[in-house]
Amino acid sequence: MHNRKGFNRLGRKASHRKALHRNMVTSLIKYERIETTQAKAKEIRRTAEKLVTRAKIDSVHNRRIVAKIVYEKDIINKLFTEVGPRFTERPGGYTRILKLGKRSGDAADMVILEFLSDEDKTAEKKKPAAKKKTAKKPAAKKPVDEKPATEKPAIETSPSEDSSVKEVKVDKPVDDKQDAEKVSD
Repeated sequence: MHNRKGFNRLGRKASHRKALHRNMVTSLIKYERIETTQAKAKEIRRTAEKLVTRAKIDSVHNRRIVAKIVYEKDIINKLFTEVGPRFTERPGGYTRILKLGKRSGDAADMVILEFLSDEDKTAEKKKPAAKKKTAKKPAAKKPVDEKPATEKPAIETSPSEDSSVKEVKVDKPVDDKQDAEKVSD
């Protein structure tokens, strides 16, 4: 199968493209967020995610493989001590691309390429599990003349206050206008 064999050459010779990849991946690890074009971000993302997968297990072998791409020792150290352990539970997808819009000079699509933060990891865990839908059972019908004991009358006056006022009990809440008309009658 031919799946994912090709790549975007980004209009550069091989040596220029390799230098671009090294520089951008190093900047991404150093600053954890870079602003670039969409085409470059998609290519850099592939390289960066492979490096983070290596950094999840700190071994001499993995450090040497990463050192072929990233030349700065302090950046390699940051990758293996901070970035890699952050994603130990995550099976992949360590970066995200946020679209910014078009660049004013040449209308290239600009994006922000960044590593996911710890807040995103905790937010995913805090999502409640989907509840199972259960079929509702038909309720038993109650006789009409019986009223539940928990209902309280909405308006109630005592006969001792005014002998001409009738005692009014409302079972259902009614609009304020209708309620005012009933009380004034």
